[in-house]
Amino acid sequence: MNDQHIVSAFDRDLEAIQAQIMKMGGLVESAILEAAISLETRDIERAEAVRMADKVVDGLEEMINSEAARVIALRAPTAVDLRLILTVIKVSGNLERIGDYAKNMAKRTSVLTQMDPVNDSAGSLRRMAREVENMLKDALDAYIQRDAELAKDVIDRDRDLDQMYNALFREFLTFMMEDPRNITACMHLHFIAKNMERMGDHVTAIAEQTVYLVTGEKPEEARSKADVTSLPAQQGD
Repeated sequence: MNDQHIVSAFDRDLEAIQAQIMKMGGLVESAILEAAISLETRDIERAEAVRMADKVVDGLEEMINSEAARVIALRAPTAVDLRLILTVIKVSGNLERIGDYAKNMAKRTSVLTQMDPVNDSAGSLRRMAREVENMLKDALDAYIQRDAELAKDVIDRDRDLDQMYNALFREFLTFMMEDPRNITACMHLHFIAKNMERMGDHVTAIAEQTVYLVTGEKPEEARSKADVTSLPAQQGD
């Protein structure tokens, strides 16, 4: 009876933590979209709201980590349950990093509004952001539903995101060669695109954790990246 009580308490603790994960995920999804819209509409106030909202995401990650540590200490989870708790910590860490990239996108909006638009680059970046947002939504759904197949689908879609990034990289390179006055703006736009490509990597990591959680095995082989550009990634400001 006592064991049953402990299991019940663990389940309640886990549900509470996962509710915070979903809240965090919703905020990060919103940050991705809002950062992209603020860039496209050149809305500095909207970009600033994204930057400020990142503090809430950071706070949730700290809360989740603290609660997960408490559960490990108090409930002494079994091997399977411990794996579940550790997955929660890794998922929240990846969400926090995605939120940071969205914040970094928003930071560059205020700089780019002072420059002339470069073709429809902002629209292209918004389409890329929508793909990242959809991948993240599916990755979180896969995590909550313990759906390994959906998680694997998200992993496969990361290559499409890489291809979108490669196309934008080539486009920005062309604009810079055609007119040197585009160089500064295109460098900022490139780093925004690179941030979104990195977001895709963290979304994929969430999906890979879900596969591991459900099957007990890591994905069969390392993902081959489709990012063929040579410029170094910028992690953020």
